[in-house]
Amino acid sequence: MTTWVSTDLNLNRRDFYEENRWQKFGRKLKEEPLIPLGCAATSWALLSAAKSIRSGNSYRAQQMFRMRLYAQAFTIAAMIAGSLYYNKDRILRKQYDDLMRERKAQEKRNAWIKELEARDREEKDWREKLKAVTEKREQEARDRREREEELVREGGPLTRAAKEIKRKIQQE
Repeated sequence: MTTWVSTDLNLNRRDFYEENRWQKFGRKLKEEPLIPLGCAATSWALLSAAKSIRSGNSYRAQQMFRMRLYAQAFTIAAMIAGSLYYNKDRILRKQYDDLMRERKAQEKRNAWIKELEARDREEKDWREKLKAVTEKREQEARDRREREEELVREGGPLTRAAKEIKRKIQQE
């Protein structure tokens, strides 16, 4: 997935975008095609030298070792030339990557802050509900105590029953 980002570094060119490994590999091959060519030539010369040594052809092996040396020199020269040629683009690429890392980190921070705020709201709501339930239970307990105290003052149902029995006994 490619995401185009305009920045103050003028990185909104087509070659500056987020890329995966294969896209980066393809881009590097297109930017500096001589380096893989030099590596392939070096490998071919080395393998040919190894075959020549096994077959006993020392003259051919010596030629292939020289060819390997030339191929390695070509590869190094291609790397240096490519480095000099693409230096400005690499600096811009690094600035772009740093900018993208900062943006992603900022987005992460913002998402985390939103998550913390949501958790804080949930906790406040939960505490309010808990407080309401606690107050309701405390009120019920106070009401129950008041009813019990009133029953004790009035004598309560058992006391009333006991008084009636006592009256009946006295009447008899």
